[in-house]
Amino acid sequence: MKPVASIKEKMLRRHVAEERLEQDMQDIAGLRIMCQFVEDIYDVVDLLRRRTDLTILEERDYIHNEKPSGYRSYHIVIEYPVQLVSGEKKILAEIQVRTLAMNFWATIEHSLNYKYQGDFPEELSGRLQRAAEAAFKLDTEMSEIREEIQEAQQYMTPQHHDSSSTGQSKEE
Repeated sequence: MKPVASIKEKMLRRHVAEERLEQDMQDIAGLRIMCQFVEDIYDVVDLLRRRTDLTILEERDYIHNEKPSGYRSYHIVIEYPVQLVSGEKKILAEIQVRTLAMNFWATIEHSLNYKYQGDFPEELSGRLQRAAEAAFKLDTEMSEIREEIQEAQQYMTPQHHDSSSTGQSKEE
């Protein structure tokens, strides 16, 4: 849940009236899902799309379309029914799906951005963008390593590894 101070600050910044809060702020409630690999993000998104207990209202792919800051993540805005004493109420929530490296960068960038109140010196912005690119290169490299390991494991399975190919007879 977004802290009250953060909600108020965002309401002022975006000129959201209090009576429009529930309709206009999509990230008061949220969930962050961390994946080890970029490809896993899209598997998670597919699983979320197949759920019947929620409605996807919006999707934003900041992985293929990163923000100017270098931020990468996959955001899904959902409508989810909750049961209250007064009956069912549909709430908006945002689900962010990202890798551990993306989360590492975003967490640090967010805390630095807060300290500078969004007004980074240009040199620091460039360094943060390069750090975001380095984090994404790490994600890419780890995906390639996983793929090579999976290919090697397939090659080493019993169907590919036949003991008769060693040249040794059973009598030896």
